[in-house]
Amino acid sequence: MQALAFFLPVGAGQRFCLLHSVESGIPVQGAVVYVHPFAEEMNKTRRMAALQARALASAGYMVLQVDLYGCGDSSGDFGDASWSDWVDDVLAACDWLRRRTGAALWLWGLRAGCLIAAEAARRSDEVGGLLFWQPVLSGKQHLQQFLRLKSAGEMLSGDGAGSLNRLKADLERGNPVEIAGYTLAPGLARGLESAELSLPERSLRVEWLEISSIQNGGLSPAATSRLEKWRAQGHAVRGRAVPGPSFWQTVEIAESPELLAETLSALATLRP
Repeated sequence: MQALAFFLPVGAGQRFCLLHSVESGIPVQGAVVYVHPFAEEMNKTRRMAALQARALASAGYMVLQVDLYGCGDSSGDFGDASWSDWVDDVLAACDWLRRRTGAALWLWGLRAGCLIAAEAARRSDEVGGLLFWQPVLSGKQHLQQFLRLKSAGEMLSGDGAGSLNRLKADLERGNPVEIAGYTLAPGLARGLESAELSLPERSLRVEWLEISSIQNGGLSPAATSRLEKWRAQGHAVRGRAVPGPSFWQTVEIAESPELLAETLSALATLRP
């Protein structure tokens, strides 16, 4: 099945998109907008995202993959992006797909993309379901881990902590910093740091899928706690762990067939 590549006008620029359409004669079950992860994790996960998008389209779901501002083949530079830019991009993608399908709308986030998807859902009543892959719960913690990439090389010299503090100080002074080939702007850092994985007050359906390093492993304690909280708030949530590699951070591009299959099962049994 061939995906349609196009540029979606957003603001003063364009966002590169791939639309995976449902074949003629197959009933449309829903519409899905994919929100990719942060920085290099986006590149590590392209293979899995493409495999899942094609599988969902074969199962009757229209899937729109969008490169956020300054990422991939979209216009702009990563160093000029802001958190609000990325949320606006997702909302624009949702609006575009919703108007063309009229089907129930899901947001599918991966890692930090889950933070963006959740914020977009809080700003749009059109989103009826959230699919989370290995979600990041705290943007602050995720930013810390990203900043540590810069200081990791200095750990041997005993200056790792000092490097981390200097990076934080530079960002607080309004200066961008370069980490692992990415220029991180202070505005984007602040947006990520303040992001927390939370849901709108209105009821949503949530599918939470994690990778476990052991066969028949369970959800992480943090995931279990968050899902119980959301369930108590009236959301229809489910979480499962599947075996597989941590494909968003492996040295070589990796796949998790179990995650692909579990995602199809999740959306087939629980639709918004």
